[in-house]
Amino acid sequence: MNTTQQTHLPAYDHRPGTGPTLVFLHYWGGSARTWDLVVDRLADRDTLTVDFRGWSRSSGLPGPYTLGQLADDTLAVLADAGVTDHVLVGHSMGGKVAQMVAATRPDGLRGIVLVGSGPAKPAARITDEYREALSHAYDSTESVAGARDHILTATELPASVKARIVIDSRTVTDAARTEWPLRGIAQDITEHTRMVRVPALVVAGENDQVEPVDVLRRNLVPYLSQADFMVIPCTGHLIPLEAPADLADAITAFAPAA
Repeated sequence: MNTTQQTHLPAYDHRPGTGPTLVFLHYWGGSARTWDLVVDRLADRDTLTVDFRGWSRSSGLPGPYTLGQLADDTLAVLADAGVTDHVLVGHSMGGKVAQMVAATRPDGLRGIVLVGSGPAKPAARITDEYREALSHAYDSTESVAGARDHILTATELPASVKARIVIDSRTVTDAARTEWPLRGIAQDITEHTRMVRVPALVVAGENDQVEPVDVLRRNLVPYLSQADFMVIPCTGHLIPLEAPADLADAITAFAPAA
């Protein structure tokens, strides 16, 4: 595996293998390693995982930390890694970034997998009061643990995974931590999503409280020109950590090795 940390680019890990390359973009609070349990089940596949600007190994990078900047960063990482034939796999905030990347119609993009994704059109419940409260979800170790156990997950996770969630959610610059809840989550990107012309797979968690099934059906799927929809039973919002085997199978079925 090649690990890259350049001063102008987010850190990323590129594991060579059979294409198309699966490019993984993490949720608000996550990191490249959020995808470890999924990537481990994709033996021999070419994979690339990114730490978004402001998060984890990329926490030293300056802002802005907007969705547009994260999309530009993703395109820059693809170019730096020499990735052309690829599929974007975005979770939550990363799913919204994936929509914006796909809207630019980059050469070699085969499809997108949107996992518990931020929808193209913000849900009605994303009020100013909701966003302000959400911006404090990762203020402390205790608040992260509370969000993890009562909002983000619907299943019991191993202690090591639970600890990883806390560390990742706290390894972030303040400006990056608040950008998504105060601005990104409320950004309407329907005009971008309508420009996506590759096949899409939308994956929902049956018991997801953050991006519920009905919100994804109503506020995301209609804006995609070619979308399949699937629900993973018994899981919450952290699908890559709660149901990695099911997710890996879904990705493989959607984007089989060449």
